[in-house]
Amino acid sequence: MGKLEKGERDLLRSVEDGEWASVSSKKEVARYQGYAAATFKKDRRINIRLSTKDLVGLQKRALEEGIPYQTLAASVLHKYVERRDS
Repeated sequence: MGKLEKGERDLLRSVEDGEWASVSSKKEVARYQGYAAATFKKDRRINIRLSTKDLVGLQKRALEEGIPYQTLAASVLHKYVERRDS
């Protein structure tokens, strides 16, 4: 497992401190599942050119994290779009 980012550490601490509660109805569960599905839906494809050095670096980092390099690239782009600094 990789090192947790600040936001992930904060979330974990919040859960461990009992600040979260399960949703109470199947309707709520379905609603939040819909939100999650829409958030992570990958419905577009892009092609980009990278230097060999950058691609190899991306592949190495992905291997360290235990995820496919395309997933890591998508995550990095998502964080950039969402303006996350971690």
